[in-house]
Amino acid sequence: MRYYHHDDNGKQAISRVLDMDIPRRTLFGRSLRVGSCGVLCSLLGRLSRADSRQAKNKRPSFRIHPVGQVEREGEFVHLRIFDQYRDALLGLEGYSHIFVLYWFGRNDTPDKRRILRVHPRGNQDNPLTGVFACRAPVRPNLIGLTLCKVLSVTGPTVQVDRIDALDGSPVVDIKPYIPAIDSATEDIRMPDWLQEAGPV
Repeated sequence: MRYYHHDDNGKQAISRVLDMDIPRRTLFGRSLRVGSCGVLCSLLGRLSRADSRQAKNKRPSFRIHPVGQVEREGEFVHLRIFDQYRDALLGLEGYSHIFVLYWFGRNDTPDKRRILRVHPRGNQDNPLTGVFACRAPVRPNLIGLTLCKVLSVTGPTVQVDRIDALDGSPVVDIKPYIPAIDSATEDIRMPDWLQEAGPV
């Protein structure tokens, strides 16, 4: 059975297809009197419950807007913040280090987003590891993170010492590094492969 509605232009459009084998006479026979619901109301009730279950099980999605981009000029690395967000930089010069969150835009394909396990750093000698347990640039949400030293803040531009992002990478967010809450000093552990590999 097809359940129809009319759009704003008056054209008939199919909004839902039901896989039900219901004889037309059951729906529109003499048993369905004007002013009574009968089978039709039952079907509409089932549609409403199905829509409710679908809405309940639907995972929320989010839209992220870049606030700037990474620009490399020789040995210099700048975070060029877009004009509409430059007011958010007020006070940033008071920090020595910042966390920069950026987007791995060149890996933004459905296939790469489905990769959940990798050999870290592209080294086959490293054990197969989940992307949540390493810093691989392929992951379901392609957010990168680098701790950067702030060299200067001039207008909408933040100069940093280094960043793992490529030139032109979208900047998603900037957060100040605060040692009291961002530094772990006790019970630190790391997997063996990372300790043997040393710093990135």
